[in-house]
This record gives sequence, C-alpha cells and structure tokens, in this order.
Amino acid sequence: MEKAKSLGMTSLAITDHGNMFGSLRFYYAAKDAGINPIIGCEFYCNPTGHTERPAAGGKRTSQYHLILLAMNEQGYHNLMELNSLSYTEGFYFKPRIDDELLKRYNEGLICLSACLGGEILQHLLNNQYDLAKERALWFSSVFDDGRYFLELQDHNLAEQKRTNPLLKQLSDETGIPLVCTNDIHYIDKDDANAQDLLLCVGTNSKKNDPDRMRFPNHEFYMKTQDEMYSLFSWCPEALENTNRIAERCNLEIHFPGPLLPDFQVPDGFSDPADYLRHLSNEGLRKRYAVITEELQKRLDYELDVIIKMKFEGYFLIVMDYIQWAKHHEIPVGPGRGSGAGSLVAYSIEITDVDPIKFNLLFERFLNPERVSMPDFDIDFCFERRQEVINYVTDHYGTERVAQIATFGTLKAKAVVKDVARVLDIPFDESNNICKLIPDDPKMTLTKAFEQNKELGELEGRGGIYAELFDAARRLEGLNRHTSTHAAGVVIGKEQLVKYVPLYRDAKTGAISTQYTMDLIEECGLVKMDFLGLKTLTLIKHTEDLIHKKDPSFNAAVIDEQDPKTFAMLCKGDSTAVFQFESQGMQNILKEAKPSNIEDLVALNALYRPGPMAYIPQFVNCKLGKQPITYANPELEEELKTTYGVIVYQEQVMKVAQIIAGYSLGSADILRRIMGKKKVAALEKEKVKFIAGAKALGRSEQHAAEIFEMLEPFAGYGFNKSHAVAYSVVAYQTAFLKANYPAEFWAANLTNEMGSPDKFSEYLQVAKDQGLDILPPSVNYSDKHFSVVDGKIVYGLAGIKNVGEGVVEQLVRERENAGPYKDFLDFLTRLDTKAMNTKLLESLIKAGAFDTLGTNRPTLLENLGDAITYVQKRKEATAFGQISLFDEETEASMDTFTMREVEDWKIPEKLEMEKGLLGFYISGHPLDAFAQAITQRVTVNTSKLDQLPFGRPTNIIAMVSSIRPFTTQKGGIMGFLQLTDRNATFDATLFPKTFEQYRDTVRVDGIYGFIGKFDNSRGNDKISFLIEQIFEDPNQLAPLAVSRCHIELEKSFCSNEHISHLRDTCLSWGGSCSLHLHFRHEGEELGTTVACGREFSVRYCDDLVQALQENPAILHIWFD
Repeated sequence: MEKAKSLGMTSLAITDHGNMFGSLRFYYAAKDAGINPIIGCEFYCNPTGHTERPAAGGKRTSQYHLILLAMNEQGYHNLMELNSLSYTEGFYFKPRIDDELLKRYNEGLICLSACLGGEILQHLLNNQYDLAKERALWFSSVFDDGRYFLELQDHNLAEQKRTNPLLKQLSDETGIPLVCTNDIHYIDKDDANAQDLLLCVGTNSKKNDPDRMRFPNHEFYMKTQDEMYSLFSWCPEALENTNRIAERCNLEIHFPGPLLPDFQVPDGFSDPADYLRHLSNEGLRKRYAVITEELQKRLDYELDVIIKMKFEGYFLIVMDYIQWAKHHEIPVGPGRGSGAGSLVAYSIEITDVDPIKFNLLFERFLNPERVSMPDFDIDFCFERRQEVINYVTDHYGTERVAQIATFGTLKAKAVVKDVARVLDIPFDESNNICKLIPDDPKMTLTKAFEQNKELGELEGRGGIYAELFDAARRLEGLNRHTSTHAAGVVIGKEQLVKYVPLYRDAKTGAISTQYTMDLIEECGLVKMDFLGLKTLTLIKHTEDLIHKKDPSFNAAVIDEQDPKTFAMLCKGDSTAVFQFESQGMQNILKEAKPSNIEDLVALNALYRPGPMAYIPQFVNCKLGKQPITYANPELEEELKTTYGVIVYQEQVMKVAQIIAGYSLGSADILRRIMGKKKVAALEKEKVKFIAGAKALGRSEQHAAEIFEMLEPFAGYGFNKSHAVAYSVVAYQTAFLKANYPAEFWAANLTNEMGSPDKFSEYLQVAKDQGLDILPPSVNYSDKHFSVVDGKIVYGLAGIKNVGEGVVEQLVRERENAGPYKDFLDFLTRLDTKAMNTKLLESLIKAGAFDTLGTNRPTLLENLGDAITYVQKRKEATAFGQISLFDEETEASMDTFTMREVEDWKIPEKLEMEKGLLGFYISGHPLDAFAQAITQRVTVNTSKLDQLPFGRPTNIIAMVSSIRPFTTQKGGIMGFLQLTDRNATFDATLFPKTFEQYRDTVRVDGIYGFIGKFDNSRGNDKISFLIEQIFEDPNQLAPLAVSRCHIELEKSFCSNEHISHLRDTCLSWGGSCSLHLHFRHEGEELGTTVACGREFSVRYCDDLVQALQENPAILHIWFD
C-alpha cells in the first residue's frame, strides 16, 4: 500500500489465484492508506462443469483463468459464493467454477478476460479466433451493461505481443471494451528473485530444477503510471477504461458484528431467555442443597445481564453441545478461562467449578459496562473432540458450521530453512545456519544479526549466502501455507457463505472459513473454541482402569482434602501432575507445603514471570514465618486465602470495589487500563479512584498508596477462574497418582505412546516407584496399557503391524471363552485369515505369547506349519470330514509337534521388543551396567533442560545413530544420537575427537562418555559435547573432583534453607571445597560464594540425595 500511495494510485485490486484469503485484510489496509480497495479473484473456470472429473486416463478438464471484480456489496457476496463453491463443489487440482455458476452469480461483478491463461487468450493462441469471438460474446451477454472487458497486458512476452492486436481486432468487431492491466506478483523489480524463490517454496521445488514452474522474466512488478502509458500508448481507450472500472467499483462492506444463531426452545417456553431462566433455576436447585437469598440474587443478576446483552442463545448453544458430549461419555473439562466465574454457567452445567465457593466474579467474564462477546473455551477429551464438532455440524447444518483458517508464516528460522532448501544448500549446513538464529518465537532476522555476529560474517562471504539472506529478509513475515485453527469453530445465524468465503482443506476435507479468527466476528460469525486436552483423556483412561476393581469410582467426586495426595505434593512428587510437572513447580510445592486446593490455585497463578517474585512472601506468610499484613483491614476477607498477597485479577477488582466504591464492571475496566500501562488513561483513572475513595471517607494519600499497590498486580495478576478450573484438574490427576499409581501410570503410558521421550521418562518413573511393567500378552493385555494384579501390562495395539480390529477380536474371544491354552489354541479360536504372517510374527517377537510356555524362536520356526495345520483342521471340521476318518487318522490330526529351537539371549530379545514396541519394556540393554551407572554417572538426563550445562559430566549410553558431517574447513564432525534409561539426546564429536574415535564407536554399542552438556543454542537444541569415549563403560572412572557446586534460587533462600544446607554439608565433611551460586530471577549469572574450608564436603550419592531435599537448591554438580 505504501508503494501504491507513493505512486499516486487511488485504486488497487486484489485478484489472488482461486482464493480470497487475503481480501478482507487487503480491504482494511487500502482503506487505512486512503486507497479504494477493489476486491476480486482470479478464478479457475471449467466452462462445461465445475464438478466435472475426467475418466481414468482421460484428458484433464480445462482450468481457464477469469478475473471477477466486486462493484458493490452484492458483487462481494456473489464473489464469496462463487469462491466457496469452487472449493466445496468444484475442487479438482484447483478450485473451479463454470458457466452455469457465472450465469447464476454475476450480479454486481465486473468480468475481465484475464491473462494468457484465460479462455479467450488460449483460443487465440491456438488459432481459434472464431471460438474466441463466440466465447467473448457469451461472456458479454452474461455480464451485460458493459461489465465484460477484454484484458490487455504487456510483460514483454512474445505471446502477448501476438495476442494484443487480436484482442484489439476482437474489440473492434464486437464492441466489447478493452482494459489495460498489470499483473503484479511483487512490488519492485528487484524483488523478482525473492518471489521466484517463494514460488519454489510453494511448489516444493529447487531453484536449479530445469522443469519447475517459473515466471518468464522480471516484469511482474508494480509499474508506474508513466510506464503503463508508455506500454499502451497505442490504445488510449483501454487506459481510460482502467480508471472507469475503478470508478465503478465502490465496495463498502457493512459489518454486522457477531450474530448468534437461533436456538430452538422446547414447547412451553416463550423464547430462549425464558428457557435459560428456567434451566438456570432448575440447575441451581440441583447444585445447592439450600438456595439462599444471596445465591438467588446472584443468579438473577447474571441472567438479567446475559439477557439484556442478548447472549442467552450463546449460553444455550454451548450448554447443548456440552450436554451432548457428557451424554455420550466424552470427558469435558470443569472450565477454562473467565467463564468459570459464572453462576449461570455452573447451574446449567457448562462449567463444574462452584464460583461461590471459590469467590469468582461474573464481571471478569461478562462486563455489563463493556459490551463484548462472551467466550467459553471448552476442553474436551483429546481423542473425541472431533465427535463434538461433528455433532454441532450435524445439528446446525454443514452450511452453517465451519472451522477457521490460520496461516503458517515465514518466521526468521523458517524462512532461512526454506530458502536454503530451495537454493540446494546441504541439509546439515542449513541446520547449522539455522542454529545461529536464537530460539525465540518473536525473533526477527534483524534481531538475530544483532545478537549473533556469525550471521553477518556468513553473509559477508557473498555468493549463495548473500542470496540466502537477501531473499530471506524480503520473504520474512509472509504467509507460507494455510492450515486449520486448532480449536476455533464458527456457527452462523444463516449460511456461512453470506458472511465469509469458505474453502475445503485438501488433506482433511474439513470446511473452513478463508478469513482468520481476528476477522470473522465483525463479519457476523460467532467463534466457539473446542479444545482437545490430553489430561482429560488421561483421567478417563485412568477411571476406566479403576472401574475394573471399583465400578462406582468417579474422579470428579473425590476427597478434596485427601492426605495421601497432599503428602505427595508436599514432597514435590508431581511428575505427570497437570500444571505442576516442571522442576521449578516441584521445588515450590516442597517449599510451600500446600494443604488445600486454594493453595494449589494460588501457586498455579503465581508460577509465571512477574508474580514469581511474590512466591517467597506467599510461602513465608502461609507457614507463619512472616506476619500477614493488609494495606487496609477491610481487605482481609478478600486476601486471606492468599495470605495477604494479591495474586488474582479478581482481587484487584474487589480491592477497587472495597476501597474506592467501584462497581465490579468499572473495576474490570480499571484492571484492563492498569494492565495496558497507558500513562494518560492511568492518570485519569487514578483521579477517579482517589475521588471514589475520598467519598468513602478515606484519605487521598491512603487511596493513592492503594492505587500504586494495585498497578503491578493488575499487570501480573492471573485470572482466578482459569486458575481454579485448571487446579481442579491438577488435583484430580494428583489424587489418581497418589491413590491409584498403577492405573495412573498405565493411562499415562497409553497417552504418551506418540511421544518417545516423555514415554521413556514415565516408564522409568513408574519403574522407580516400584511398579512392574510386563510385556504384552495375549492372555493379559488389552488394547491399551492395562493393570493386572497391580502390574502394568503393555497394550497389544502398541505393537507394530498389529491393527486395532485384530486386537478387539483377540480380547473379545478371550473374554468370552477364557484364556488361550497354547499357541495352537490361539490360532484355532481366531480367524487366521484376518491375521497375516507378519502380524503373528510381530506378536511373537514382542513376547505376546511368552505366557503360553513356548519360547519366541520356536514359535517363529513353526509358524508357517502351525498355520497350515490349523487351517486344514478348520476346513476338515467345516466339511465334516473328520467324522469319516478312523480313530487313528483323527488322532494324527490332533497332533502337532513343535520343533524346539534354543531361546534368544536377553540382548536379542530386547532389540526385538524395541523394534516392535518402540521401547524397551522387559528390560534395558543398560541394565547390564547398572552398578557402573550408579557409581560413575554424574547426571540424570530425564530433565535435559535442567542439567548443569558446561560442566564435566560422566554418562553411560547406547549409540542410536551416527552421522558424519563435513565442515566448511574440510574437517569431519560426528553427530550422534545417544540413549540411556531416561532419555534420547544429541551428542557432538568435533573433528579432532571424531577422528580419534570414529573406528571405535558403532550404532547400538554401549559406551562410557566424558563431556559437557551444551545449551548455547537454546533448550530445544541441547547437545552433549563428547571429549572422551570408553569402550567398556566400567572403565569410566568417577571424575577426580575437588569442588562441589550448589546453585540456589535466591528468592527461596530463607534462614531455614541455609541452616539445612550448612548442617547437611557439615554432616558429610570431606575434601571438596564448597561453592554456592545464587541465581537471581531473570538473570543467567548470579552471585558466587566460595565457602570456608570447614564446609568442604565428601563426593558421594548420599550427600546429593540429602541436599536434594532442600527446595531452594536447583542444581548440584562436582568438578
């Protein structure tokens, strides 16, 4: 727009190929720049039928280009209709329309014959002048009143030099007017190369591919008026028509704002408001044993606000699909976001969090003094979320329900990676270049070059590197591809195409809006969020396992003061506990000693940047180590659950109400102003606050102090409604872990089957907690992980090459007729035709038949003969042939003798398991080195991002892969992938070290390593820098240590923690000097203190274990 404005242009058109994704954003940008926006589209047209498909091997259908421009709002709506139909009905390689659709939806549209890809031009190029004339006259008759134009373009192409005179001749003969246009694909001429590379990105090709799609020259840029007059001086009337078309296109889009779909109420109710009042009052009586005056007053107030703002239909729609989900046993979250603060939502079971019990505010959700759409974000079971979307689609109709488009953008790292691929820069080199760009979602190339001088040095080499970064800068921030929003669904009051253009996702078939989430509400659509939460799936899986021994168990109805649960949390044992799994949160749990759900809510809200600074005050006040103080005694009732610390946004609102007499609606507006930190608005609000406080008899100074106290909390404070809802889910997972550990971990392993690192971690944690993990078994396993006699059993569906249908048949037969007696019994009872040899081999190798008494190699040796024998026996039985044999023959049919084969060694079994299950289950290759690991390994890799980086470290691990890489200087590095019992991680051998050990290291070998973990490229790029390798891990000697380092969180270091640290160190005296590192929040480097000789300690596991009990300690290492 800036370029168009600088060139003095007053109108500009958007005619993207086959889509309208950018139309509305273009409309806004043009309006803001004072330019008349012309909304159009370059359609693909198959004249004989947009739904036509060629017969197999037949000629591909036509896809002629055709330009349509909206003259007015009617034209805009027809443009959306045509474009939507091209995707939903006409998509075949491209979204297509046809002649019939043009006749039906041409009102308000101007039609241009398009570029060389247009039908008229194609006929002319094929020497079919008469056909071109016939078709031009047809278009002119459809787009009557002078709405059809023959389009002249000149991009210095031979084809255009040939066809432009023919178009002039056609115009003279038919009277169809000409128009000059300029096909713009990039802004400036020197952007051509960048656009060419972007085309390669979009078509997944490389720049040097000889047959790829490419533009013929560099003429597709925004030309000036003088350039256009120079090109078309021979046809001035066509130039004039360009302006005439612009004058005829005066589109003003009227935005209705969000329009709620109608909700059909049952007979006996006058309207949705009447029905909502009825349901809310009925629900209130179900939720509360006694309906107090306060409860009824709160409900009536909320209903009045909801109905006055005309949102009753919205509540009923959300209630309906949640109700459907619950009736179909699809887990639904107790709430999410500020919606949990509504008593109406609680009464009609949209939420399951009691807003009265937790002192939640309705105005934080729906402010009567600030009209905005309510927004219920609903969590559903991750596995069954789509079923709810399908219900809504069926209920309201496919034409009124769609998902929402979103765009993947070319951010700094992504654009460099894409352009490097197009330029055929080797993958390893491309990866190394990308590693120079810091891992930050907000990172730009400009910032990256400022922060890492190596990037500038690389670009300075010129050649392909200069081209890479020049193109990357030009393309950065552009949209790369479309996808579907993870949660958003829109429901229209009428057909969606009346409001937005639609498209069908080519991969999923889902219908989505072409406009993104930030634009759809003003177009008339209401967004609903259907989120998939894996934790709900976990809870459901755990409940299902518990039901086998306790059918009445319900995780939503549990003891909220369960001693086992809080004892576990107070120890910081919160691995796999929703919202409380991180190491930092585990430390806080150990420190804070939570004793009720309110404590969990507060910790959940506090553990984030900003509010973390108040955690020590919260903890000290809770534990009685610091007196609880209130800025005003009247605030005690509101702040007592958080021990005098303002934690929540709702508390900011209540303080404003108590101190300055604000309504809660006004207090919510105050909170927003404070959060945005706009000085002028803040000063204005401060005057209002002080005036309100003085009206209640408070001093100006006191009021000002309270206002200043609130300011940081308004920005830092967390939404309590959301914190409560998610802490309820967190408590449920903690309860399950504490009381049903086998079922909890079995469900977790099922949930994490697709996440190898997380699965391995949870598998090891379950083992460490004393749980036995059994390999799969045809006699014990279910489809997913299950629990038998307190032991976790691997699920059969987790075995490669084993389909769920076979598993269901196998389990169903076992449940109906009892366990399988032996392998032949298994083959006899199941349909072996549905079980191919590969499937049976997989079951055998994974150990699924081990419990039947025959070893794995013996079963594999006899598999083919056993299948043949069983099939012949089944056929003979089916035809009654056995009854014709004598007893001796029948006896021979009953006999099948296995040829015995020696069993595999343990390592071979484990490799088979790993290959088919993806993990080691019955053991681990590193088990053979258990003693060496205990005595010589110095780190636990289960939390890679929390390791002491840059310090000498011993590990014992198996090599999973080796990848040599030639450096720019010609040296050869080695990139390894290492696996131990906790994690899989990358390792690096620099050229000199790689040369030393390249003949020593092999894939699947187990070695001892000395090196350092490095995270200089970000926590998602952690690598172990190898310095030494030992072929025999037992030769890995403990580090010759002389120093013990302890890193502490300064804000957690109370006198009690320091005393515990001192006493522990004195109890384990030795020769290692003690060095304390105090980390300050927000700083990578803190303060280091070298302690006196009397605090020197002994290097041993017992010391480390004793120190780890101190919640202020973050890391311990020796060197």
